[in-house]
Amino acid sequence: MSRFSLGAISAGAGSTTLPLMSIYSAAASSFALREVGVFNTTVNAFNVRLVRLSTTGTQGAAVGGAQIGYDVARPTPLSKVFNTHTVAPTVTDDLGYRATLAAQIGSYVIWTMGDIGIRNAVGVANGVGVIVESGGGQIADIYFVWDE
Repeated sequence: MSRFSLGAISAGAGSTTLPLMSIYSAAASSFALREVGVFNTTVNAFNVRLVRLSTTGTQGAAVGGAQIGYDVARPTPLSKVFNTHTVAPTVTDDLGYRATLAAQIGSYVIWTMGDIGIRNAVGVANGVGVIVESGGGQIADIYFVWDE
């Protein structure tokens, strides 16, 4: 199993239905989410949570840049990270991870998922997203760490 990471600044502020950023499995493989970091880029407080997604809605652009493999002899990752959605996907599970980001640039939360991570189902419609818990969202700097 290989470990990968990728992050970016969200393209939009998201909402209670539009993920700020998400990661989706590939058609024939899945991932185990190991860590997620969310950093406030504004001076406005907002609440976020981590959710499981069972449809794609309309994903934002695939996050550009190299998906970093922790092993120098790494394979190419198959899972994809997407920026802010423009049409809501279906939220199937609240994964229990929540945070209030303070009204300060650089306020953050880092969620870790323990020994086995949050396992995701195979298929391009199956993902995990960072979504606004309540009220208005803000643009955030977000990263994912996962195993495939």
